[in-house]
Amino acid sequence: MVDRTACEERRHRADQAASASTPGAIEGFLRETAKEVLVALAQNPHLQERDLLRLLERKDLPPEAVRELANHRGARGSYNVHLALARHSRTPRMVSLPILRSLYLFDLLRVAQSPGVPSDVRMAAEEALLNKLEGLDRGDKISLARRGTGRIAAALLTSADEEVVPAALDNPYLTEAHLLRVLSRDDIPPLVVRQLAEHGRWSHRYALRLALIRNRHTPFGRVLAFLPEMAVSDLRDIGLDRRLPASLRNYIRAHCHARLGQKS
Repeated sequence: MVDRTACEERRHRADQAASASTPGAIEGFLRETAKEVLVALAQNPHLQERDLLRLLERKDLPPEAVRELANHRGARGSYNVHLALARHSRTPRMVSLPILRSLYLFDLLRVAQSPGVPSDVRMAAEEALLNKLEGLDRGDKISLARRGTGRIAAALLTSADEEVVPAALDNPYLTEAHLLRVLSRDDIPPLVVRQLAEHGRWSHRYALRLALIRNRHTPFGRVLAFLPEMAVSDLRDIGLDRRLPASLRNYIRAHCHARLGQKS
């Protein structure tokens, strides 16, 4: 009997939520917790943009309610609602992925960096950003280099811009793995290698030092500074790499020989 009464009460509230027409009446349902009431509210034709946005701020919104909000007539021409839908963790992919095509540059970044957004949607937003990089002006590139994802920062390193490169190297999301992939590219700009070899954060990483020693653009003075702290076994492997100039290979072999001689 109690369950039946509660069910009838929820149905009654759902009917009220679906037909509420004044701001005050709608306000009373925005904090509702019952799924069927929230779904009914999301179908209410009287909801305004502010109401849709208030609902989409809720992380506990049922997926069925999110779908209804996406189809709501108040969402059709609203950029803010589209952005909120793209950033909501429960928005169906068939809704959020097409929205990405209409988002501004830094709103795409917000989607790509929203931890609650499904990973494939975040990756799609990141891809959309990467596809826009070439046509951006310098100011936007610098901003993205500083604030973007690690993958975006790594992509911007190839710009060879004297202001973009240091901003990207200081990006907090950039990782050693990103930089190792950049250093492995044949078309890496010499400017990137030089700044990386001098960088206070990255030039002390062992794996990066190995990659820098192997890179033809690394200043010889930096290579000399790295050698004493590298394992002889690793240096021997580098000394066999015929892609490096013979003079450098000979120097590395002599360095290894001298260090081994000191130990004996």
